Amino acid sequence: MAENNSNFMSGVPELLVLRLVREKEMYGYELVQAIRERSNDAIALGEGVIYPVLHALERDGALSSNRKTVNGRSRVYYSLTATGVRRLDDLAGNWSRLTEAIQSVLGGPAIGGVSHA
Repeated sequence: MAENNSNFMSGVPELLVLRLVREKEMYGYELVQAIRERSNDAIALGEGVIYPVLHALERDGALSSNRKTVNGRSRVYYSLTATGVRRLDDLAGNWSRLTEAIQSVLGGPAIGGVSHA
């Protein structure tokens, strides 16, 4: 879905990253896997999407990072800041309003007498 509908998906990677990192600190590839698993493979964002989002969110103060060595591998883990919590709340609210509006159109009166629901 993500690669075929890039305009519609604008802002979604940011929303998903912030939401997942709110639960626990995570590193980039872990986020790629979590998004794929939680969306039942409907959203497959590669590292080429995730890392620029992570870096932009960190630059904006929504995420903080720290490097850890786990099982001999050095990874950068990201965690949510207070700014990130506010940004997540704003993005989630906007997304909820958008999905409600779309659902209203989809569940609205039949177009031309034919139901599309």
